[in-house]
Amino acid sequence: MNAISRRKRAFLFTSLVLILVVAAAGSALYLKRRSSAPGTDSADASAAKSGGAQGNVALASTKAAAATPAGKDGDKGKEGEKAPVPVSVAAIATGPVSAYITSTANLVAEDEVKVLAEAEGRVAEVLVEEGNRVAKGQVLAQLVKEDAEIALTKAQVRLENAKLNYERAQQEVKDHLISQEQFDKTHLENQIAQQELAEAQRMLSKTTIRAPFGGRVTERFMKIGQHIRPGDQLFTVADFDPLIAKIFLPEKDVFGLKEGRDVRITLKANEQTRFHGRIRQISPVVDTATGTVKLTVEATAPPQEVRPGAFVTIDIVRETHPQAVLLPREAVIRELQDAYVFVASSGVAEKRTVSLGLEEGARIEALSGVKPGEQVIVAGQGGLKQGSPIKVIPAPEASDLGSVAERQIRG
Repeated sequence: MNAISRRKRAFLFTSLVLILVVAAAGSALYLKRRSSAPGTDSADASAAKSGGAQGNVALASTKAAAATPAGKDGDKGKEGEKAPVPVSVAAIATGPVSAYITSTANLVAEDEVKVLAEAEGRVAEVLVEEGNRVAKGQVLAQLVKEDAEIALTKAQVRLENAKLNYERAQQEVKDHLISQEQFDKTHLENQIAQQELAEAQRMLSKTTIRAPFGGRVTERFMKIGQHIRPGDQLFTVADFDPLIAKIFLPEKDVFGLKEGRDVRITLKANEQTRFHGRIRQISPVVDTATGTVKLTVEATAPPQEVRPGAFVTIDIVRETHPQAVLLPREAVIRELQDAYVFVASSGVAEKRTVSLGLEEGARIEALSGVKPGEQVIVAGQGGLKQGSPIKVIPAPEASDLGSVAERQIRG
């Protein structure tokens, strides 16, 4: 029994050792295959576990160092090959530029009256319409005048009777047939009859409506058959020559202005319509409520399309620089308190800071920074920098500019 037990234990021990050897051999084969196939991944994983963030930084630095030389060279190549910016230029010139005092007002006819009825009656005839030109004394309308004519006839009869009595009394007083008192009474009655006749003649004349001066009928308020009374408005007549405007300027702006100075007048309804005027009167007093001074401006030879009541802009020259260095307004770029332009020089854009002076229309005076004759960039300068390459292209023709302006006005 003892011998059998020893053989069993020996067999079990040998079997266990064999199993352990087989298991060890299988593990070694598995590790060998894993290490030989994805070796780089395991190495990276090992490095990541052991090196942590330092390993990542080193790896990123290595990749960046490898890519940097090629990137710099590429950027230099692109900068060198950048196409020039197309721009338009204009020459800086010299000429006069003025500063203006600007105000707005309505042009009105200096002579404008409302024609009122001076007699009572019914309208028999209207001879003019709105817009008609009339001369001084021209008949505008006629009232029914039968009543006035009857009154005139009565006055004539009374005067004739009074005149005969007066002539008879003159002889009788000489013959001492009547007293001086009776003669004076007859004389007074004759004078009263003369005045009554004059009154009847005047009332008859008032039935005919006449123009007080030469001008144009701007309003008509009466119609045929209408019964009117004294004081009723019948017409408005205005003399369009001259047209005036009254403006009010601060006291400080009036210093240096004199009567007779030329002004520029622009029609607001059509800013292409411009004409000249002059300062006709300057008020001698300052309005204490507003601190302003009234100026009366007279239009000289306004165009026919300008009507009384038109809204206009009035520009009065305050000062003029006869030989100013002039920049096109579109060339000037403003940034807060600074202003600059780009000048075309040897195929590149040169940035110049400028000091500005008077401004008039599309022109701005340059006090410093540029010289006459230089080519200033007027279009395409939006994305330019100092030294940017440029290519000058021809500016639009004047006809093109005119058509563009016309389209803008119509738009």
